[in-house]
Amino acid sequence: MRRHQFKWVLVFFGFGCFSLSAQTQKYDTLPNLPEHYLTRMKTFISEPIVLGKIMMVGNSITEGGNWRKLLNDSTIINRGISGDVTFGVLNRMDDIVKRKPSKLFLLIGINDLSRKTPEEVVIENIFNIIAKIHAGSPKTQIFVQSILPLNESFKQFPKAFRENGNHIITINGQIGKYAKKFNYTYVDIYSKFLDKDGNMGSNYSTDGLHLNLLGYQHWVGILKEYIAK
Repeated sequence: MRRHQFKWVLVFFGFGCFSLSAQTQKYDTLPNLPEHYLTRMKTFISEPIVLGKIMMVGNSITEGGNWRKLLNDSTIINRGISGDVTFGVLNRMDDIVKRKPSKLFLLIGINDLSRKTPEEVVIENIFNIIAKIHAGSPKTQIFVQSILPLNESFKQFPKAFRENGNHIITINGQIGKYAKKFNYTYVDIYSKFLDKDGNMGSNYSTDGLHLNLLGYQHWVGILKEYIAK
């Protein structure tokens, strides 16, 4: 077990949540949050508080899903923000937990990697998010989804996301490994999107990173069994 992994386990069980290390803090400064993030947050905060709904939390891949139509549920709460990172989700936990979702589906981390944030920091932040949900909304069922694979063969594939395949596998392995200990459900969507060459299936994506309609429909097909639980 790596030194960072050992620290995560000790801190989680000893204090109920993590304290961000100095290494973690230096990778983001909240005063420089993008305008889209601030606009979305303003919208979120203005919405009436309705308790006990299903909530989807993440970045542009989550924001781009018409979840209410895809899941045939007009009460689904979409908390995706294009470009968001694990630091951004941590920053908006108060608005998330006060709504006491019955189920929360988290998909986050790929934008952190595009910023060259170390995989250890991404995992630590994800574990902090989980701990904050447990503390602020203990009845919420947490579903942490694996980061999706990439397909760099697309001409329009964003350059900042190149060469992150191994980091994705490492992060997915760690969030899968600690699911039972940290009381959340790990949802492996990564393997369900792979083609025969180990890339994101080209039929599911618009650019090798984001999903097209078929990709969202495939994703929903995976999630339905967890939503029905």
